[in-house]
Amino acid sequence: MSKILLVDDDEGLVELLAQVMELEGFTIDIANNGQEALEKLDSSHDLILLDVMMPVLNGIETLKRIRQKFETPVLMLTARGDEIDRVIGLELGADDYLPKPFNDRELVARMKAILRRSHNKTDAEAVEQSVPSDEHKPLEFQGITLYPGRQQAVYHGKDLDLTGTEFLLLQMLIRNPGQILSRDLLSMEVLGKRLSPFDRAIDMHMSNLRKKLPVRDDSSPWFKTLRGRGYLLMVANGTDYGD
Repeated sequence: MSKILLVDDDEGLVELLAQVMELEGFTIDIANNGQEALEKLDSSHDLILLDVMMPVLNGIETLKRIRQKFETPVLMLTARGDEIDRVIGLELGADDYLPKPFNDRELVARMKAILRRSHNKTDAEAVEQSVPSDEHKPLEFQGITLYPGRQQAVYHGKDLDLTGTEFLLLQMLIRNPGQILSRDLLSMEVLGKRLSPFDRAIDMHMSNLRKKLPVRDDSSPWFKTLRGRGYLLMVANGTDYGD
């Protein structure tokens, strides 16, 4: 049974969402502002639902402080049209966002997708510690080494400090070097959701990934963006096989 920390100052909405989630089998903790959330948050929580606009401590500042201590997945709840909040949230390490007002079923579906990814990571770690399969063995590409079980990426021995979402994106690209991976495919495989119009989540996670990767040995770019088509991992010396 997954334990959720629901953070929102709208008491009516919180009461409604708590009822919906309890019917889905979740255990719910409630906080009405960011400061209260930080006081309640501990390692027992599997997911945080975090509103952006709150008194005392808003969602963006709360997310910054959460990421200083916890890797707990975060689903941001934003006002419709507040693109800047979504972008900042993703840059700070939020796993996904959902604009208000939203459908209860969509919220639950997003939550379950994030939790599946989180649980799969835990299961993979257990497998890697027992008898590693090919799927969980380290994956290497031009100085980058990926450890799928613990979702860790290093470059020439230095930890890249990737979020779970960034790791999964990089893993997909490394498993398909020189091949164009569409934004729709990446959204389904990494975020567990279909890409909706004007959804920039994949683009923001890719932007964060670019910033965290150091300069390549040959100084060529790691990735190529093909407008309207997707992303690919450059194989060597700026070459690719995607066209």
